[in-house]
Amino acid sequence: MSHKLLSRMLCILPLIAALGAPALAAHAPPSAQQQAVQKAAAAAHAALVRGPANVTLRDQATLALPEHFGFVPRKEAVPLMEAMGNTVDEEFLGLVYPLGDGANTDWFVTLDYSASGYVKDDDAKHWDADKLLQSLKDGTEEGNAERVKIGVPPLVVTRWIEPPAYDGNAHRLVWSAEAKRKDGADNDPTVNYNTYLLGREGYVSLNLITSASTVAGDKAAAHALLDAMSFNSGKRYGDFNSSTDKVAAYGLAALVAGVAAKKLGLLAILAAMAVKFAKVIAVAVAGLFVGIKRMLKSRTARQA
Repeated sequence: MSHKLLSRMLCILPLIAALGAPALAAHAPPSAQQQAVQKAAAAAHAALVRGPANVTLRDQATLALPEHFGFVPRKEAVPLMEAMGNTVDEEFLGLVYPLGDGANTDWFVTLDYSASGYVKDDDAKHWDADKLLQSLKDGTEEGNAERVKIGVPPLVVTRWIEPPAYDGNAHRLVWSAEAKRKDGADNDPTVNYNTYLLGREGYVSLNLITSASTVAGDKAAAHALLDAMSFNSGKRYGDFNSSTDKVAAYGLAALVAGVAAKKLGLLAILAAMAVKFAKVIAVAVAGLFVGIKRMLKSRTARQA
């Protein structure tokens, strides 16, 4: 696990504890941390872009945000994530979450853009899903020593939720794996459902955070967002110029088994610390965001 991801995790854990504490009771005054969350959430709500709408993602891409989806731009999403104890880096673009009540709404999606350079997709033609899964397992096992040092239960990658699949025509990659605590204490482990759109100078990643019990239904939202994403003219994968453009230091297989695997380990750790809300939610960060969503709904109802 990288130092950056480790720092993120250490920052998140205190807030998970805070939101699960008696201080959340209606009669108790909010703590300074809870006030910060409320303030950031209110700003995010004010800046919320409601679909259908076109969302510009830097000078690279456009998200045709579908109806019943909401997008929080980076400017307001960063303070919200920080108030929740989760630092973000320069790749972070914003958050997407579902609007309205109903089934399969306890999830959210983080959007990132990595200026990695042009990612060659040659290895997708002959990769071995079993070997990629073993790489994920081995990498997670290597990270367990560090987890144990900081008092976090060790993890094990158990299976593919969805084996890596690459669409060479649309330049889209999808994959998802399950990671659980080694002691089996998490009955409904976190799932990070990863979707990517490759471009000329890098890639956009849309990571849906949900749980194993609901991913079958929730992943439809990830695919809807992926379908709604497109790179701008001149920034598309097919616009690559081998004479002038930067080529990424890794290919698609490494994107699954190496770079993106770090996020898998981080989110699995959070699952071990998950706070349960009214609905069963196995992902800690998703639980926090659902709590904020409910607070915002309550605020809107009072203002109506």
